[in-house]
Amino acid sequence: MKKAILILEDGTVFKGENFGASGEVSGEIVFNTSMTGYQEIITDPSYNGQIVVMTYPEIGNYGTNSSDLESIHPFARGLIVREYWPIPSNWRSQKTLDSFLRDHNIIGIQGVDTRELTTKIRQDGAQKSYLSTEDFDIDSLRNKVLSSPGIVGMDLVSEVSCGKPFKWNDSSGDWVSESRKRPDTNYRVVAYDYGIKSNIMRRLYGLGCDLTVVPASTSADEILSMDPDGIFLSNGPGDPEPLTYAIDNIRKLIGKKPIFGICLGHQIISLALGGKTFKLKFGHRGGNQPVKNFKTGKVEITSQNHGFAVAPDSLGKDVEITHLNLNDDTVEGLRHKEYPLFSVQYHPESSPGPHDSAYLFEDFIELMKENKS
Repeated sequence: MKKAILILEDGTVFKGENFGASGEVSGEIVFNTSMTGYQEIITDPSYNGQIVVMTYPEIGNYGTNSSDLESIHPFARGLIVREYWPIPSNWRSQKTLDSFLRDHNIIGIQGVDTRELTTKIRQDGAQKSYLSTEDFDIDSLRNKVLSSPGIVGMDLVSEVSCGKPFKWNDSSGDWVSESRKRPDTNYRVVAYDYGIKSNIMRRLYGLGCDLTVVPASTSADEILSMDPDGIFLSNGPGDPEPLTYAIDNIRKLIGKKPIFGICLGHQIISLALGGKTFKLKFGHRGGNQPVKNFKTGKVEITSQNHGFAVAPDSLGKDVEITHLNLNDDTVEGLRHKEYPLFSVQYHPESSPGPHDSAYLFEDFIELMKENKS
């Protein structure tokens, strides 16, 4: 294998071997604690602008396939693993992870002590990084990483959102039983695409929604002219504060139609309500985050992928915090006391991850039913 090198903004260097594509790339270094789901992770548009470290040591052992894509192609800029497994053993595998990354020009590096790297990110925080299979001069790489853009203040959504509206009419992959009957509820839902995952669309359509996905910049007037029964705000990458166009549009839509937001959608709702967001030290990324549901008193194990959070003291008296992260007490869910609106910071659609929170999609259906004219 070719050599590969990773350098962090603070000058720390990790050396390894290249798999996937060759070349050079910059991005914010983050880690994900999921044991499986590497294909879903690297094709999640929320990873746009980031190089992902997998904490689980063996990656690639079940290959890749066309059914587990969360978007049309990967958005993670690079993948770092302890040990790449080149011979997949799974009946669903169609090609190796190495081939998949090469097909999509994504650089991979193996042989890195990911325990040490993850510990560093936890202690020092997520930072800019640079991955190369061509340039191995440390001074040169240090200049490249320092001159690369960060994600704070950047609009990364415009790079991942769809170019025009489209209908979604697929409720399942090959892993879902064909005996599951789609209900004939036919609620019209318009989903803002800030980087929407395929499994979110599967969930909504599978519950009987007539689903139209629209670009992130679609105006509030355009949304209302479609007369939806509900509006969904998707996940997406990066810092929510630069997305002033999205915040302004949602501010105009609050109270007009039932609204449900996930992840970045949750943050945009909070900003539209007058709240504030802040950058977490290293974020929440993985399938094992414990979240307390204040309504039921139960703890849900959740799938998460975000680097920013909502400041709880910034929310007004009309907003109720419904869910809390038990690791660091950050806000994981809210609802408006007057308007038909709720959101969560985590990913109830999973893919990958546990299914504890899938009920939230059914809550959205009920909210639309209660407010249907």
